[in-house]
Amino acid sequence: MRGAIVPGDFAGAAFVGREAALAALTGALGKGAALALVDGEAGIGKTRLVQECLASPVMRDRLVVSATCPPLREPFPLGPIVDGLRRLRERVAEIELSPLCGALRPIFPEWAAELPPALESPADPLEVRHRLFRALIEVVERLGVDVLVIEDAHWADSATLEWLLTLSASGEHAERKTSVVVTYRPLDVPSGSTLLRLTSRQPAGMRPVRISLEPLGVEETSRLVASMLAAGDVSPRFAEFLHEHTAGIPLAVEECVRLLRDRRDIVRSRSGWTRRVVEELRVPPTLRDSVLERVERLSPPVRAVLEAAAVLGELADETLLAAVAGLDDDAVREGVAGALAAGLLRENERGAFGYRHVLAAKAVEDAIPAPMRRHLHRRAGEALSAAEHPPVVRLSRHFREANDVDAWCHYARASARLALESGDDHTAISMLHDLLTQAEHEPERRALLARELGETAALGVAPLGEVGARVVDTLEEVLAHPEVPADERGEIRLRLARLRMHLGEYAAGSAALEAAVPDLAHRPALAAQAMLYLAISLAGTRPASWHLEWVRRAVPLLDRIEDPAERLLCAANHATSLLLLGEEEGWGVAEAMPRTTATRAERRELLRGRLNIAQLATLWGRYGDAGRWVAEVRREVDATGFSRLSNSARIGQARLDWYTGAWDRLPETAGELAESTSAYLSDRLEAQLVLAELDLARGVPYRARERLREVLERQSRQGNTDPFVIPAAPLARIGLAEGDADEALAATGPVMDMIVRKEVWLWAADVAPVHLDALVAAGRLDEARELVAGFGGWAAGRDVPPAAAASLGLCRAVVAQADNDHHRAAGLYGEAQDTWAALPRPYDALLARERRGRCLLAGGERDQGLRVLGETLSRLRDLGARWDADRVAGLLRAHGVDVANAWRGGRRGYGDRLSPRELEVAGLVARGWTNRKIAETLFLSPRTVDRHLSTAMRKLSVTSRTALAAAVSEAGLLTAEQGDGPL
Repeated sequence: MRGAIVPGDFAGAAFVGREAALAALTGALGKGAALALVDGEAGIGKTRLVQECLASPVMRDRLVVSATCPPLREPFPLGPIVDGLRRLRERVAEIELSPLCGALRPIFPEWAAELPPALESPADPLEVRHRLFRALIEVVERLGVDVLVIEDAHWADSATLEWLLTLSASGEHAERKTSVVVTYRPLDVPSGSTLLRLTSRQPAGMRPVRISLEPLGVEETSRLVASMLAAGDVSPRFAEFLHEHTAGIPLAVEECVRLLRDRRDIVRSRSGWTRRVVEELRVPPTLRDSVLERVERLSPPVRAVLEAAAVLGELADETLLAAVAGLDDDAVREGVAGALAAGLLRENERGAFGYRHVLAAKAVEDAIPAPMRRHLHRRAGEALSAAEHPPVVRLSRHFREANDVDAWCHYARASARLALESGDDHTAISMLHDLLTQAEHEPERRALLARELGETAALGVAPLGEVGARVVDTLEEVLAHPEVPADERGEIRLRLARLRMHLGEYAAGSAALEAAVPDLAHRPALAAQAMLYLAISLAGTRPASWHLEWVRRAVPLLDRIEDPAERLLCAANHATSLLLLGEEEGWGVAEAMPRTTATRAERRELLRGRLNIAQLATLWGRYGDAGRWVAEVRREVDATGFSRLSNSARIGQARLDWYTGAWDRLPETAGELAESTSAYLSDRLEAQLVLAELDLARGVPYRARERLREVLERQSRQGNTDPFVIPAAPLARIGLAEGDADEALAATGPVMDMIVRKEVWLWAADVAPVHLDALVAAGRLDEARELVAGFGGWAAGRDVPPAAAASLGLCRAVVAQADNDHHRAAGLYGEAQDTWAALPRPYDALLARERRGRCLLAGGERDQGLRVLGETLSRLRDLGARWDADRVAGLLRAHGVDVANAWRGGRRGYGDRLSPRELEVAGLVARGWTNRKIAETLFLSPRTVDRHLSTAMRKLSVTSRTALAAAVSEAGLLTAEQGDGPL
């Protein structure tokens, strides 16, 4: 399932990236007494490593005592050891202990009644400690402890550490060999700690093992996250994002994933699990507390440096750190040295310092009181602004956090321009949007920022995603202010309209354009843009003449446009508006567009225009031109990074592949685009339509219908008709195949009514023939004739686009066939077949060829008709059009032709396994379909369906349809294709 993560998708974290460490620890503890020292920073996985080791089969019968040292200011001497032994045994009466163990009464009051009598207290405290240590060692030995685990030994009291030293020194003389595992953080070991003596000496009679755990790499981070999400891979970007923010520390990774899960910011896409929120990531509480606990124990200069580094957010040298922290040279050196020693900062090869991972820096910055944090940001801004080349992006952030709106505005606008020039649209849009919405501005500056935001969002090249809707809302709020001047309002409305059209909101965009035109009377370039957008006939039901009138009004203004990028934009829209209406003149306008550009902005507009024209060439049926132009645009997009155009170019290629019969790569390409969160809605819907058309052709009509209905429902909310996204024709074909002319007309009728009203007959190429089939099936021949006359009237006197010409010929043939003029209909179908084949559109050519064969049969030309149908069947099978091939095969069998079943791949003999056809029929039974409906959908006779069912029941040893459905389901025999049908 796609979408936000749900509880069932979440699992515990796997043990990842520690295989060698686990083998070393398990191997050492499995071969006699050992002293294992496991070190690493907080959250690195020391405890998990020990747990995995103790859970291994090698350690299954070992007696283990675990003791954890808490971070207490005044820890109880030997407290961890005492607590661990108490948890192990409530009583010691059955254990034979020497009188020496009477020394344990003060620290084991629970055992006092069962311990030997108390010993006389010696005068020497050292002797008291020696007795106590020896007694503890004896208890450990008599209890049969195989492994003693001391966790977080950097917090251990000195008595505990000295006892461990004593235990390790007595190993070769001990009655029983006890292994010791010590975990600790090297950077948190206090200066002069006894732990350093334990880690630096060779234990007596014990095998020494040193294990230092390092952060996970990106690949290991990906595996860890994938294990927590229970199903599916993790997208590479998500893994890199988490690794960058956590430095590969397992605890930080786990906490971040849990936090993202709780916020439902993890979604599943075709490339695996990924994040919804790109940049913002709160610090998980566990990690935050761990970092702040370490910082709290450091000296004031160190804390000051850490706060300055956190506020700066990027690598900085000592001079910059000193300026922000307000420290002199000696203090900043002390602070940097302490921060490095604490393991919180790192130094690069150029002598600059920064946090090891982003979340630690954020934890420290978030903990700084707000007034002090603003002060530090102001210091950072002042220091950085004095540079020879001020870093405008960083300055924008610092002055924003310092609440200096004027400085923030200056640097944010500069940053947005820089980001836009670099192709980073999202950063530019986010900066301007935040600036406009997060601060108060005077009316003039508010209008200026709204213009810049609208222009950046509309003219960018990266996919907008959810940010587009936020920008629309913000611009609407600005326009609602009465003090916005008329000319400013006109430009803002123009930018808003273009943005809405990018988002697929054509009706709202068209309304905004009409409102903008009067306000742009004195700005010819912008007025021409608005008029040419209105000339593009995607929204509303106005006739072609209305759109052409906007073209007529805009043309005189084009020579007055000075900016080259704006000239390119208007030229592309001029050509687009004409070509959408089927006007040959549009090709001349397109041909006159320049092929070279001088700036990035011009290149952007040229590529956008070329892609529009390439897609219109597809609509016209000029597939050779379309293929070349789409390929050119895709190469340029890859080279220039104009990623917003990438998906549109890919769907343009996918549509071409569908028409031209290059179907092998379509499921993957269209499937990725249909689920892409970065693609425009129109591109996603077109990809979904292509998938549905492919499903239908390949014999999965129920899944095709579901996809088509989803496209229809989502498109109906957009207020426009996209000629590339018209699901009516395949929906109607399904209805007609089931004998339901009313359903077919319900699909095609509204679209054809719109085409007739708008006079955009070019758009009728795919839908008109199927609509005529439905009219004929419903007995509405007069309407069919009237429609063909209207189509022909539009075509008269013009150079008809090839796709429309083929469609018109097909429509005339449908009417001739309905009039029982089979000879004439066969000829017209043959002409349509040849026209489709020349484009080339092999699938449509074969469908026209099938129609011709049927007419030949109906006209009494049996032999020729059967020959045509036989050749059609073979070619449909070669193409992979199983649904249509089965229909033609059924027709041939009905006329006495022996047609072999098509081999669907796999083994030709199935034995006691279900054949693909048997499995398909059983799958439809499992979905609740009747034999009649199965027969109609698969173009089989009811008798053939009965035969497949009987064979399937015999093979699965069942005697009823219900039992068959249960058997195929329980056996896992249903694929997604067979199991996705309607309930």
